[in-house]
Amino acid sequence: MTKTAISKDVLQTGYKYNLTEPMGKNFDTEFKPQLTPKQMLELGIFGGCYFYNGDSEYPKDWFDGIKITQTADPKLNLFEVNASQPLKIWQAKGWIYEEDPRGWVQWYFRYSMGRRITDEDNRQIKRWKAITRHINQLQNNCTSGDWSCRRRQRQALLHWAYDSRKL
Repeated sequence: MTKTAISKDVLQTGYKYNLTEPMGKNFDTEFKPQLTPKQMLELGIFGGCYFYNGDSEYPKDWFDGIKITQTADPKLNLFEVNASQPLKIWQAKGWIYEEDPRGWVQWYFRYSMGRRITDEDNRQIKRWKAITRHINQLQNNCTSGDWSCRRRQRQALLHWAYDSRKL
């Protein structure tokens, strides 16, 4: 049974999309994120401000115990550093798809909920796979378990649903 979700994000008021797959199920066989959206939020991403103006389309339990702030606070991130670029840079590079004005994380959260857009899903999964270059850099330059090594890069990997604590 298809459900419809409605975005209340200030960047996308009234956007509706269909959830055609069960939540957290039936992912592309090449897409194996290590973290769920809820785990990403619990670990601390984007300094707590990514969803400041619109989280109501997502399951409320994803945000249980999560501090949401109006401005980014790096201390709320797992590695206590800012690893984000401004949205304007993402827009200028053509990385933002019109249906997900906040970028990859918004796409992933919606994909995880069950939305599928074949061409966009393929594009975003290809981008996700390309992030493994950062994993290789951590493995080549850091001692296993040394979370203080390349903290910004480790934090950035969290944004892409990779668990850099395991490196």
